[in-house]
Order: sequence, then C-alpha cells, then structure tokens
Amino acid sequence: MSETLYLLLDQNVQVHSPHVTLQDIARLSCSDSKTLNRVRVMPVTVLDEKKPGRYVMSVTELLTLIQKKEPGLNITPIGEPTFLITLQKEPAGSRLLRWGKIFFICLAVFFGSAFSIMTFNSDVDIRALFSQIYTQVTGQTSSGFTILEISYSVGIGLGLIFFFNHFGKMKLSDDPTPMQVQMRTYEDDVNKTLLEDAGRKGSIREE
Repeated sequence: MSETLYLLLDQNVQVHSPHVTLQDIARLSCSDSKTLNRVRVMPVTVLDEKKPGRYVMSVTELLTLIQKKEPGLNITPIGEPTFLITLQKEPAGSRLLRWGKIFFICLAVFFGSAFSIMTFNSDVDIRALFSQIYTQVTGQTSSGFTILEISYSVGIGLGLIFFFNHFGKMKLSDDPTPMQVQMRTYEDDVNKTLLEDAGRKGSIREE
C-alpha cells in the first residue's frame, strides 16, 4: 500500500534563500518518516537573488516535481491551489538605523494624528461650542480651560487606546487591533490580485 503525503500550502510564504526546498513553502505530513525526510529537502525552484519580490507558483507544479522523485507516493494537497513565494533579503543596516526609522514613523504618526484632530476641532469650532455649553449650564463665562476641555482631551486619549486595543506591549484583549485587521485585509487583497493576474499570464514569475 502506497503512502500518502499531505501537503498544506498557505497563500503567501516568505523565504530568505533563493534556493527553495519543499519544506520552505509547505507543511508536510506522512506516516513514513523516511519518505517525509526525502521530500522535505526536495528542491523546488531557484529564485533570482538579485530580484527580491513575489513569485507565483501553482500546486500542480509541486505535484509534478514530487511525482517525478516519488512516483509511488499519493499526494493530497490542502490549502491554496496557487500561492506566492516572497523572497526577502535579511534586513541590512545597523540597529541604530532601524531605531531611527521607528522613531521617524512614530513622529509622523503622532504629529499627523495631532494635526488631524486639530483641524477637525477647528472645522466644528469645538472651542465655541464648549464655551456656549459651559455658559448655559453654569451661567458663567468660560475661561477656555474648564472641565469640558479637560474631559474632552482625556477622553480622546483613552478612546484611542480602547479603540486600537493596544498601548506599548500591553493589549486590553486578545482580539486583533483595528490596524492589524486593516493590514491583513490589505495583504489579502494584494495577494489575491497577484494570484488572479498570474492566472492569466502563466506559471511562476516575478511580481
């Protein structure tokens, strides 16, 4: 009785070496350990290390390669019929440069958010609104620094923390943050577009 190899493929697999083996791009399962060890190190393709990027490959290409090496092996693919191989170079540069990039992004996000909040407040004239509410409720003229302004400022900060579900390394719950959801949605849309485009043009190629 021939053995069965189960081949689990994700939509996008990241590799750091241009010499791609089967175990680099798929999760494998087989009851015969010897067969499993052989197919794990089976060469799949050699990418152009001078051109890091996304490459599209189909499961039928993998089946053909495996069947040439293991003709008596039953193969059951699980997962994506076509998938992306992302060749990414190891991050270069010093730790100081990486921290500099992080610091720059933090500044851009901080001042960009602050500018957006200030322009929104100016558009709706929140200062005049708070002054009017304070005068109507207390009968006194607002100084511009009352409980309304204080609670509003604190509320914006707390609201952002609760909305993004993230503060430093601390998370308020195990749910993914809205930013993680949006990044995952964007990544899935990019992968889907590349795979559909590759389906019209052929097999493995650089994106």
